[in-house]
Amino acid sequence: MAAEPLSAHDIETALRDLPGWQVEGDRITRTYRLPSHFAAAALTVHVARIQDEIDHHSDLTLGYNTVRLAVNSHDAGGKVTSKDLGLAGRVEAIAAGHGAE
Repeated sequence: MAAEPLSAHDIETALRDLPGWQVEGDRITRTYRLPSHFAAAALTVHVARIQDEIDHHSDLTLGYNTVRLAVNSHDAGGKVTSKDLGLAGRVEAIAAGHGAE
């Protein structure tokens, strides 16, 4: 069953609990800065594992010492849903352990 798109108000309210996450068009995004390329690569692998576990995937971009996520739900017409916010929360929970800011 497809997830229902959230209203702009619901998204903004939820993002108050997800520091650094923001709305960009029809997605929520976050860029993390890490202490090294290795740390950024490790975070990328950890995020990929979470995404496979919950079967919900973002656009995940590895830079030299940055990791960027951009996520929305294709099954909701490319809009933000509770699944996207759940993924963001899971990533927030592990990012600091990799030294992410």
